[in-house]
Amino acid sequence: MSEPFDFLGKVAVVTGGSTGMGRATVERLARGGARVVFCSNDAASVEQALRELRGLGDVEAKVADVSRASEMESLMRGAAERFAGIDLLACCAGIQRYGTVEDTEESAWDEVLAVNLKGCYLASRYAIPEMRKRGGGAIVHVSSVQALACQTNVAAYAASKGGLNALTRSMALDFANDRIRVNAVCPGSVDTPMLRASAAQFGGGRPVEEVVRAWGTSHPLGKGHGRVCSAAEVAEVIAFLLSDRASFMTGAEVKVEGGLLARLGVTLPE
Repeated sequence: MSEPFDFLGKVAVVTGGSTGMGRATVERLARGGARVVFCSNDAASVEQALRELRGLGDVEAKVADVSRASEMESLMRGAAERFAGIDLLACCAGIQRYGTVEDTEESAWDEVLAVNLKGCYLASRYAIPEMRKRGGGAIVHVSSVQALACQTNVAAYAASKGGLNALTRSMALDFANDRIRVNAVCPGSVDTPMLRASAAQFGGGRPVEEVVRAWGTSHPLGKGHGRVCSAAEVAEVIAFLLSDRASFMTGAEVKVEGGLLARLGVTLPE
């Protein structure tokens, strides 16, 4: 696939960049010429991803927890010192925990909100001053369709993603005068390690591939062949929003969900 966007001369930071959508975003930006620093709190996955991505260009990594202010400050400071600034930020780190508000333990609630929502706040807090020095920048938050409509037993996750969409709008307004654009992508089912872990947990003993295909059929674009979105497909949308081609987009919530939310529950007979 040819790369339609030019990221030459840009410096990007990607949180949650060692696996899934974050990993695909690192690869997409690096192929487009960006110098990329990514992080994850999992040292093994960081090391593996870095080995596999080094050949793409200037790609560096750091083990860091997005929920810790000192580690996000260090990540952004290090990226800015290494590459003389920061232009782009993709907040891809995220976790899923299942449960209602009644059976979700407080520790699990706090963990989900800390990673999915606070993590984007902290990463942005320390990246924005560096973007301002460069005369502007772009931020993309990876949210979810569950910020807009949700299934059962995802109270903490849905709350974190709904909050993230609100944070995106707030930041878009607050930093428009600094020429810093802030947008969110809202994927549906995406073939990532997190989705496959859920398929293993809730598949009733069926093979993971079979469960993923079944979930794919709930998306209109996946109905005929039972596929979910790929991480690379989401990364293309993230790259677009980070690029100059989206120069008049800010505060947007872009769905990447194969028509999942376009369908009403009541349908005519086929």
